[in-house]
Amino acid sequence: MLIIFKSAACSDLITFEKDARQMLYVLGKDSTDGQGIVTVEQLPAAIKKLRQAIEEDVTVCATDESKMRQSTAEDGSDEGDAVSFHQHAVPLLELLERSLQERVPVTWGV
Repeated sequence: MLIIFKSAACSDLITFEKDARQMLYVLGKDSTDGQGIVTVEQLPAAIKKLRQAIEEDVTVCATDESKMRQSTAEDGSDEGDAVSFHQHAVPLLELLERSLQERVPVTWGV
C-alpha cells in the first residue's frame, strides 16, 4: 500500500506504507491513521524531529557501513545495499521545509 504526502508548496511525495509509518512515528503522529495533517504551526517541531532522526540514522549507517566493508574485505562476501531511513526521510524533510516557507500544511493519506 502507498501513502501520499501532499502540500500546496510542492509535488506529492509517494511512499510505501512501511516507510511512511516510520516517518510518521518520528513526527509524533499516529502512524495507524490512514490520513492526517501537519499544520503550519506544527511544521517547525516536525522538521526538527525529522532532521534529528535523519542525522542519527546517518551516523548509525556510517558505522554499520564501515563494519560491513571490513567484514566484506575479510570474507569476500558481497552484501546487498538496503535503503536506509534517512534516504526515505530526506524527501519528506524537503517537503516539510518548503511547506513551512510557503506557510501551508502537509497532509497524508492512503
